[in-house]
Amino acid sequence: MSQDQTSADSMSKSEKTRKRLRAGAMAAFSELGFHGASTRHIATAAGMSPAAVYVHYKSKEELLYRISKFGHEAILAVVRDGAASSDDPAEQLRAYAFALAKYHAQEHVSARVVNYELGALEPEHHAEIIALRQELDRVVDAILQRGLDRGVFHTANLRMTSVTIVGACIDIARWYRDGGSWTPDDVGRFYADSALRIAGATP
Repeated sequence: MSQDQTSADSMSKSEKTRKRLRAGAMAAFSELGFHGASTRHIATAAGMSPAAVYVHYKSKEELLYRISKFGHEAILAVVRDGAASSDDPAEQLRAYAFALAKYHAQEHVSARVVNYELGALEPEHHAEIIALRQELDRVVDAILQRGLDRGVFHTANLRMTSVTIVGACIDIARWYRDGGSWTPDDVGRFYADSALRIAGATP
């Protein structure tokens, strides 16, 4: 085996370990909160020793930051794809809200951590995550503005409309649980239709 191949295999194993630790941290933070979860809780959830946490992450806060960054980048990617799926503002808003709502149902464990533990991040990390959240707002603001310009939407307050749609979708992670009568697709479709009504879409 070549040195390059050995290095690649080693990196792959290391990344798998980091992924397990992130999953363990998500489970621990979701159940106990950031401050209530210890590195021992995280390691136990990941099926590893507590020492493994500090081998791969400098601190519990860095784990939260990595989870938050990955989650926000993933959410931003799906809503951008939704917004780019049509030239019609109504269909763009429908796709945006569907993607955002479905993601928060499907990934409700990580989404609860991502959205409700931000206050535990260090200032530099917090600022980076807030910038990603602001980009999420800019995507829907642009859709709403296009719809208003074309007479497709009728709302007296664009920003409040945006906050209502995004906030409702984010809140799904608080109450959604697997195994219920609603699938993530069911939730996505309902919130997509609701977003159009909130924006005052022309029938």
